Amino acid sequence: MDGPGKIQVFTGEGKGKTTAAVGLAVRAIGRGFKVFMVQFLKAPNTSGEQIALKSLAPMITIKPMGRRGFIFERGCEPMDVEMAKQALAEARSAMLSGEFDIIILDEVNVAENLGLIDIQDVLGLMNSKPDNVELVLTGRYAHPEIINRADVVLEMKKIKHHFDKGVRARNGIEY
Repeated sequence: MDGPGKIQVFTGEGKGKTTAAVGLAVRAIGRGFKVFMVQFLKAPNTSGEQIALKSLAPMITIKPMGRRGFIFERGCEPMDVEMAKQALAEARSAMLSGEFDIIILDEVNVAENLGLIDIQDVLGLMNSKPDNVELVLTGRYAHPEIINRADVVLEMKKIKHHFDKGVRARNGIEY
């Protein structure tokens, strides 16, 4: 990596936050970097990026650590809190292991916003980032303290989307 690693946040109401993180991961792998991606709120084998990124192992490790179904439909349950805390612990362990150049916390902002993990725990992880690691946090509702601590913040803004007309998410396009 050229220079010290930065902290990047991809947030906002529009599509493309996870996709931007995946694009960064693919670019980094192309340059010989190793990537660890933990997915908050996403169950194993439920999204196209999980399936595709597995083919890039061992340069990327992807760990979906959520349950099936949409948390916004079923509500938060104690198991969701436990899984989110485990996901944050996995991210911290990978970040401090010295094995990875890039750590991606996919949907961590949503997990924090829902109260599944504490903002102080996320900030603590951000503050303990080694200089040689790039840290990426994705998801809507990025907390103002996360935004303040980050080096790069990109907001995806929805202008128009077919979801607004009732079209459901499509396999291979939205997930």
